[in-house]
Amino acid sequence: MRAMPIPSDHPLLLRIVDDLATHGWSQQNLFLPLALTGELAAECRKRAAEGELAPAAVGRGPASEVREGIRGDHIQWLEPGQADACDSYLSLMDSLREALNRGLFLGLEDFESHFALYPPGAFYRRHVDRFRDDDRRMVSAVIYLNDAWMPEHGGQLRMYLEDDAAHDVDPVGGCLVVFLSGQVPHEVLPATRERLSLTGWFRRRGNDPF
Repeated sequence: MRAMPIPSDHPLLLRIVDDLATHGWSQQNLFLPLALTGELAAECRKRAAEGELAPAAVGRGPASEVREGIRGDHIQWLEPGQADACDSYLSLMDSLREALNRGLFLGLEDFESHFALYPPGAFYRRHVDRFRDDDRRMVSAVIYLNDAWMPEHGGQLRMYLEDDAAHDVDPVGGCLVVFLSGQVPHEVLPATRERLSLTGWFRRRGNDPF
């Protein structure tokens, strides 16, 4: 199923823009349609079953390495044209990119995203999403793909906001969390069941002339 694109001035997108301007983060519990959420979850599980998801590394470039004591998810990056469900998701994110540029003047040029599968017990220690030597990532976006998730399953996204106060988000299917990549430390808590998401970053042009 290919979802219809939504305009960049859709009220839901404008609410996200306002939240980012005011608080630096936004949580929309009913962002993705149920059918599209299910199709994306099925696509993630299919790729995992075919061995296409790989253990995620920490760091970037030659310094990157797999360190399960820091993060334990398995990922695969999305490319346009791979699956209708993924293309529908990328289309939604492009509408959000346009809304963010119009409302916040961020100069966002593209969006990168990957499936993330956390096996039971896996976690991701506290971190921020912007690399020390690369300031292109401006806004992080996480979509959850989990059916019938209950708080007791764990797996919350814990964001550290003003005065280091923690805000937990249950990874319920269809929920979207957006936050400023360089300003919101966060972690993923371990869960008792498999945890699926799409994690992505809106990026501006980098300082590298090449």
